[in-house]
Amino acid sequence: MNMRSLVLFVFVVLPGVAFSSISLYYLLAEWTTQDAAHKNYQQVAKSPSAKVGDLLIAQAAENRHRINCFAQGVGVLLGVAIAAIGIHGICTLPNKTS
Repeated sequence: MNMRSLVLFVFVVLPGVAFSSISLYYLLAEWTTQDAAHKNYQQVAKSPSAKVGDLLIAQAAENRHRINCFAQGVGVLLGVAIAAIGIHGICTLPNKTS
């Protein structure tokens, strides 16, 4: 492995994989929270004694977690794209044969 490949690996591929992994960790945690918020919203909607304010609060909680899931998913995709750019750079480096 030459120096250019090592630099690309250390400064592009590894940070991309790390960023993607961290975002994936928080995405999975947020996903379970969003699922619980959705189930809560369904329960509130089916409750005969629910008021409009209760529905709006439950819906806002669900939407908050849905937006967080979207943002973490974008983070995963961004990290994978950065890592892919680094891998592509390593693969397209010219071979030096002396």
